[in-house]
Amino acid sequence: MMPNINLSGEGSSSSSRSAPAPPPDQDHHPRLPPPPQLSRYESQKRRDWNTFGQYLRNQRPAVALPQCNYTHVLDFMRYLDQFGKTKVHIQGCAFFGQPEPVGPCTCPLRQAWGSLDALVGRLRAAYEENGGLPETNPFANGAIRVYLREVRDSQATARGIPYKKKKKRRKKNNEAVASNFHQMQTSGI
Repeated sequence: MMPNINLSGEGSSSSSRSAPAPPPDQDHHPRLPPPPQLSRYESQKRRDWNTFGQYLRNQRPAVALPQCNYTHVLDFMRYLDQFGKTKVHIQGCAFFGQPEPVGPCTCPLRQAWGSLDALVGRLRAAYEENGGLPETNPFANGAIRVYLREVRDSQATARGIPYKKKKKRRKKNNEAVASNFHQMQTSGI
């Protein structure tokens, strides 16, 4: 059982001490402020980076990060499929191409395309933040983009829903509309 440790220096702990804790100004050990709370994105990026590193270490023989290339990234994404939660119907399935299947089937669960795409983006950033050069970034390799495109298209076909890229809104039109609306209100039209 771990002792109850109070880092604030106030109150008592479960361990018995004969002398009270010294006041903060007489403490000989400087107290460091707690590390800043990471954003959700930064936490996920760190977790993904550690997972990828563990995956490389578990390879036989183990792969050092400088020797990692795009084939290791592709293998990692295929490895993650076993933990996926997205049903991807295969060609022979009665529900292939149906957006809303009416019953269960034995088709495999896979990682969703969007999850893999976001994962690659986070790992691409983490690689460079951890000292990797952009020119040698295995997550930025063209083969990764081709693989993601194939996954996206196959999942869209299996669901019967074509993928449509979302168009970005242009700010100029929105600002112009808002400006015209403001002018009409101020002029009394």
